[in-house]
Parts: sequence; structure tokens; C-alpha cells
Amino acid sequence: MPHFIVEYSANLDGKVDIKGLCDAILDAAIDADVFELGAIRVRALRCEAYAIADRLPENGFVDLSLRLAAGRAIEVKKKLGDAVFAAVESFLAPLFETPHFALSFEIREIDPDFSWKKNAIHPRLRGK
Repeated sequence: MPHFIVEYSANLDGKVDIKGLCDAILDAAIDADVFELGAIRVRALRCEAYAIADRLPENGFVDLSLRLAAGRAIEVKKKLGDAVFAAVESFLAPLFETPHFALSFEIREIDPDFSWKKNAIHPRLRGK
């Protein structure tokens, strides 16, 4: 149940290929070989309302979070986090050429007692 959620400031429209960013995150997650393919989700949410630092209109952000089931070793999560962050940082490299961009990434573990799931994709992919 890895869910990558990208929140981004609306002023990045036209500057960032958000679908491409989602694909880069998916590719990095697949390459990490930590998750079953049918479980990975990547989605992006455009933030129309935001206030950043000194309120300059050119200030922008991408905040990436990963929600995943508990139980993986710290080393696995660290290696995964490093790989995904490097992929995102590389994809967004042009934004760092200005002093108006912030990127963050956080991994959150989900308590299994409070997580319900049903997935029709798993049986199809497992049947390959």
C-alpha cells in the first residue's frame, strides 16, 4: 500500500510536467523493488491557495509524502527514500536554478489496525 502524494503550488503550472513527475516517482518506486507493482499509487494535488516564506509570487513548492504499511526495516525505508528523492530532485533540477523553490519528502507508516484495503489489480498482475 504505497501511496505517493504530490502536493504542488499552482504557480508551477507550465513550468513542471506534473504527469512526468508522477511517472518519475512511479519508476523510482518500481526500481527500488520494495513494493508489489499492483500496490503502488502516485497522485498529484494542485494547491491553488498557499503562502510561502516572504510571499513572493514566484515562490513555489513540491511536497511529496509516502504513506506505506508498517513493518519495513529502517534501512529499506532509508534506501527507498534516498532513491525517490534523488529521482524527484533530478526531475525538478531546473527549478533549483532560481531562489524560489522548495522540495520536501516525508515517509509515513500506517497503523495496520486502522487501514482497510481491497484491490482488484493484484489478482490481475499476480496472474502474469
